[in-house]
Amino acid sequence: MFDWIPEFQNPERLWVLALLPILIIVYLILMRLKGRRALRFTNTGVLGRVVGSQRRWTRHLAVAMSLCSLVALGLAYANPLGTDRQPRERATIVMVLDTSLSMSAVDVEPDRLTAAKKAAVEFLHELPTSYNVSVVSLSATPSIAIPPTVDRGATERAINALELQDGTAIGDAISKALAAVQQAPKGDGEDDVAPAMIIMLSDGTNTEGPAPEGPVAIAKQRDIPIYTIAYGTENGFVDIDGRRENVAPDTEALSAIANATDGRAVGAEDAGELVDAYKEIGSVVGYEDVKKPITAQYAFFALGFAAIAALGAVMMAARWPR
Repeated sequence: MFDWIPEFQNPERLWVLALLPILIIVYLILMRLKGRRALRFTNTGVLGRVVGSQRRWTRHLAVAMSLCSLVALGLAYANPLGTDRQPRERATIVMVLDTSLSMSAVDVEPDRLTAAKKAAVEFLHELPTSYNVSVVSLSATPSIAIPPTVDRGATERAINALELQDGTAIGDAISKALAAVQQAPKGDGEDDVAPAMIIMLSDGTNTEGPAPEGPVAIAKQRDIPIYTIAYGTENGFVDIDGRRENVAPDTEALSAIANATDGRAVGAEDAGELVDAYKEIGSVVGYEDVKKPITAQYAFFALGFAAIAALGAVMMAARWPR
């Protein structure tokens, strides 16, 4: 709400805006006193020359623009901050890939897991080379396939080596992803840690281990957003032990995980949509919002208002238009 209101580097300086209502009250009082004085003239011709020669709208415009200029200067004095979207220089990305038996469904050609691996590899190579990337397999017993590294070849091999396993433990997979983040190389100092993000692709519901709420709360506390991809169609199925089972993605649960961690939830029903989903997430994780001073913009606004006010003053002095 009120996103149009900027942040200020020195908000304590906004006290200068308290002058605005005082000046407005003074102006209204002076206008009232001037009106009473004008009524003393009995000669309507004289009254017309005194009041009518100066167009009231010119006077009001000059005053209004002067006040607007004061507001803009007051805001500039408090050093307003804007948001600039810039590419991230460093980051740790943990890719969680579902390897449960439901990933053998063929509603995505040639099958869910093969298409997921291909899209993940494409996404991997589109990331900046300075990003550390880790891979976590999502099954009944999630594991870190490769810790965070900038070695794209090793990460690609880890993705392609993923195989189908039984079960889906989403909560444990998130815990493994958080553990992988802790293994990321640090910068120049112990406190120089790159921002981390988790990208989780899943096509099913949590069937093993603890509920995801606990690990999700930890991710939120550590400021690690989780981006989720609900993968597959509502009509997807697999044959397990002679029984045909529907394996539609649990979009509601995945959306809840993303929303709880300030991430983003997207869906993909085929290989093309999966590539697009990774691109959409990549456009978010690859950039960060950086605060920057925008004092000059407000100073420019103040100058513009002051110029209009000055023009109004000149028009009144020259008594134009007559």
